[in-house]
Amino acid sequence: MPVRRNIPYKEGLYFITFTCFRWLPLIRQTLAYDLVYKWFEYLKVNNHRIVGYVIMPNHMHLLIDFCRSDKPINRIIGDGKRFIAYEIVKRLEKMNESGTLSRLARAVRSGEREKGKRHEIWKESFDWKYCESAAFAYQKLVYIHNNPCAGKWKLAKDIMAYEHSSASYYISGRHSMYSVTDLEIILLERKEKGRPESAG
Repeated sequence: MPVRRNIPYKEGLYFITFTCFRWLPLIRQTLAYDLVYKWFEYLKVNNHRIVGYVIMPNHMHLLIDFCRSDKPINRIIGDGKRFIAYEIVKRLEKMNESGTLSRLARAVRSGEREKGKRHEIWKESFDWKYCESAAFAYQKLVYIHNNPCAGKWKLAKDIMAYEHSSASYYISGRHSMYSVTDLEIILLERKEKGRPESAG
């Protein structure tokens, strides 16, 4: 569901999606994949865990296991989006992409511009689902991993060959660009807490 209000905070596993403004391929254009991995590391330092991911040219799907925190999930995601956005703008400026920068600048609403926002890199809201069950979590993991080879994309010959995804780990045991926490570990922890069917 699109987020325009605070997610009722409870620790656990969430399926998160956020998308570039107007589906522009800004991640691919600026090779911003490394920025996402830096954000993953920040989450890890704060005891959140990346369970699954795919970073596409213009959006990303994530399974994140959030620990208890004083910071709302909306704020955690918002901070990540801002960090990546600032760096994308820097790269576009370095690349002299004046046309793209102008388009992104025009998209900023007047109220946001008054607060200092200069460019609209992401769609305003992001989508989220709380993973109530193991079955739902696995369904989302499969969906994430199939993304690069689904529909129009055809970004790799098979899902294991797409490097900006956790598919390789879940199929072969070999991590790709980022080491994730196995979903089975998350589910076992939940089972030990007395919730055998819960993934969150």
